[in-house]
Amino acid sequence: MKQTVEFDKIQQQMQKGVITLHGFLGDDKRKLVDILESDNLTVRKHHTTHQAIADRMEYFRQRGLSGLGEFITVDEDFEVKVETVRGMLPSPFGGKGMYGKANTTVRNKKLDRTIVFTDLHIHFIGDHGFYEGKGSPFRLEPEDLIAILEVPVVEE
Repeated sequence: MKQTVEFDKIQQQMQKGVITLHGFLGDDKRKLVDILESDNLTVRKHHTTHQAIADRMEYFRQRGLSGLGEFITVDEDFEVKVETVRGMLPSPFGGKGMYGKANTTVRNKKLDRTIVFTDLHIHFIGDHGFYEGKGSPFRLEPEDLIAILEVPVVEE
């Protein structure tokens, strides 16, 4: 894939201080298309899809909402908490508009591992295959999401 003018504009929106204080790229100097391609290869190596990962994230988010900001047990092996704060964030990719500021924490009790993600992450991953740049304080590693959330294998 080639970096287009549109991707240049999106990447500019991802810089520190444009939409968020820390931005979405960290210290990653690669072109946006190279970041996307690298993570896409990782996801394919694990025989799943970005959409399957995002669907699993949304699954836990929806179930965790009933806990009203406290941890609840989901499917026996997971503890989930969804915390929301006021405010909305736009996506540098565009999309449906604004995304709520909600943090979903999922703890896989079997693995004793925890991951935290936002509503914007669900959009980034499901719609664009974007996990944030290397060095970003909020980057999510595809391998971690796949393992901790027990994302199913997807036959392509």
